[in-house]
Amino acid sequence: MKNLVKLLPVVAVLAFTGCKKNEQADQLTVNETSTEMPAATPAPAVATQEEMVKEAQSKPLTSLALSENQFDFGNIKKGETVEHVYEVTNTGTNPLIISQVKPGCGCTAPNYTKDPILPGQKGNITLKFDSSSFDGMVSKQAEVYANVEKTPIVITFSANIQP
Repeated sequence: MKNLVKLLPVVAVLAFTGCKKNEQADQLTVNETSTEMPAATPAPAVATQEEMVKEAQSKPLTSLALSENQFDFGNIKKGETVEHVYEVTNTGTNPLIISQVKPGCGCTAPNYTKDPILPGQKGNITLKFDSSSFDGMVSKQAEVYANVEKTPIVITFSANIQP
């Protein structure tokens, strides 16, 4: 609405100047209209796996060791929320940067060390699983994107959901 009010004097000037070409007025109109917000702002694009790999590997590469890449929760009650922490050790010579942890579905929420992990230091990746939508044996995974040669690294967990 404010932009419309700002445009009224410009429109009035243009209406009274007739069809004569006026470069200055054209420039003024372009500047005024360029500040308007579009009617609908498109949602940010979701990064493809290739883009996530490229972004992760844009940092100097290093190497890592996981405490484990698979965990079994065993029997859990339906509706229970459980979590497991995977320990990550930087075994390389450059800082380890985990750029993203992407779970396989919405039932799993990731959390991870956001700060660079210095050589020889440890960080964590936590996967929190909500079992309310499942029955019986389930197996889930998450992809870890980091500045290592072979990314993504897949970590998994399983559980037997009891009624």
